[in-house]
Amino acid sequence: MSLSRRTPTHRKPRKLTKTTLISAGSALAVAGLVAATTAAWPGSSGAQGNLADAAAFAGSHATASSVAPQTVQADTTHQLRAVQATALQAQLRQAAQARARKAAQARAAAKAAAAARAAAKAKAAQQSSSTPAVTPQGDPQQIAERMLGSFGWSTSQFSCLQPLWQRESGWSVTASNTSSGAYGIPQALPGSKMASAGADWQTSAATQIRWGLGYIQSTYGSPCAAWSHEQAYGWY
Repeated sequence: MSLSRRTPTHRKPRKLTKTTLISAGSALAVAGLVAATTAAWPGSSGAQGNLADAAAFAGSHATASSVAPQTVQADTTHQLRAVQATALQAQLRQAAQARARKAAQARAAAKAAAAARAAAKAKAAQQSSSTPAVTPQGDPQQIAERMLGSFGWSTSQFSCLQPLWQRESGWSVTASNTSSGAYGIPQALPGSKMASAGADWQTSAATQIRWGLGYIQSTYGSPCAAWSHEQAYGWY
């Protein structure tokens, strides 16, 4: 007959926690208190009552001691959460301040760029106004042909301008239409309109031509368009 041997089962020792240690200490304290009470009142009729009171006190102390770590842990968790919340609020404030600084810098840069552009534009306008326009020299037709480029036209437009003003005034600075009151090379009506191009509008071919080309540009777009209108209706 064979005998089976039982293999002893080794249990993994339970991990000691702070609560377990405190509870064990409280139990030892109860045992010591009981022993001390028994030694103090040997054989006394009240020893059993005193021992029971001591044991109850020790038990309540042990219970309080076992609960204390849980309370401490809860307080610690609450404090940790409060610290984390404070840190998060500080980070949010810093991020908001950084965004505000960045936006202010962008606005300042845009404002400075706009001011620089305005200053450059004003300077260019000042230089343009302070630089007198060069008046082409020559007879009226030569002056007119040389002015075409300042209005954005090529010299080919002169082939239309030449017959237009030849029909209107014969390119005479003093040409006057007694019936309508038109005057000068472009036959401005009335002639005083040409004063916007210069005070010498009555005698200066360049002033009259400059005004006449401006009128053509704003009304027809080009001398050839004005000549087409002249051919169709007899006036421009």
